[in-house]
Amino acid sequence: MKKLLSVIMASALALSLVACGTDAAAKKEASNDSEPAVEETATTDDSKTYNVGVIQLVQHPALDAATEGFQAALVDKLGSSVNITVENASGDNSTCATIANSFVSDNVDLIMANATPALQASGTATSTIPIVATSITDYATALGISVDDWSGATGVNVTGTSDLAPLDGQAEMLKELFPDAKEVGIIYCSGEDNSKFQAGKIKGYLEDYGYTVSEYTFSDSSDVATVVQSACGSSDVLYVPTDNVAASCAETINNVAVTAKVPIVAGEEGICKGCGIATLSISYYDIGYAAGLMAYEILANGADPATMDIQYAPEFTKEYNPTIAEQLGITLPDDYVAIEME
Repeated sequence: MKKLLSVIMASALALSLVACGTDAAAKKEASNDSEPAVEETATTDDSKTYNVGVIQLVQHPALDAATEGFQAALVDKLGSSVNITVENASGDNSTCATIANSFVSDNVDLIMANATPALQASGTATSTIPIVATSITDYATALGISVDDWSGATGVNVTGTSDLAPLDGQAEMLKELFPDAKEVGIIYCSGEDNSKFQAGKIKGYLEDYGYTVSEYTFSDSSDVATVVQSACGSSDVLYVPTDNVAASCAETINNVAVTAKVPIVAGEEGICKGCGIATLSISYYDIGYAAGLMAYEILANGADPATMDIQYAPEFTKEYNPTIAEQLGITLPDDYVAIEME
């Protein structure tokens, strides 16, 4: 367990999110329209310091940006009245549990869980301390809530923001870029429930376009290269959903895929930056910031996370990786924005 930092950053960025996305989330879209917007002001107790614990599953650009946005929102709203402790689980689910239990023992005022294993560990550790999560694709899947029972809010001490980019849009992008491809391979970590969710959904959309789709899964970082080699050997194009193991192993994936001349459509900008040619992406900083505003409503205004609807990014951007595009000799349409490479 590696401690990253505590109490940092202030910036000003207002963000409001609207509903879109999954079958479960779509059920709540109409009700979101009638809900009051997050208030910009609140009656805070100036004498109180709020203690917030953040569990980040692993360090990679997308999760780092979400944590950064969360911290910025709370500091913007609460200034020196909030103390934020950030812990990194280094990709280990059991470490997530250790961190969550530590925060519960410290009786923090709120836990922020960044990525699905962090949320699941936090939900197991406490049913009373409010939990605000981010970088979660589908909360019903992450929390084991039946889609039939899903109302848009969790009904327990959990709320937050989703990183779901429209999977039908991702499939449409793949079809736009590679209309003559026949075989599509989906690669993801079998241990990430939300990766399974995404793979299942986009597989159906891709098959509707006439592709033959196969899934290739790795259990952890140790077998990523082998799995990607197998996928490249049988695929014209690969798709990588938002997946924390894939994100942390993007360089490994890229080394295999570029050598094999197999392009990758990615689920988010961070993975695309590391190994993809294109993505329909959201801003992880923005969904983190929005989660911070939700945490503020809970801490300062007494909002109940059980009744707060999960929120989704309102807009998506077609982006491409100029370096990989050049390496593979692929020219992207004019409406794609080049990702700024470091």
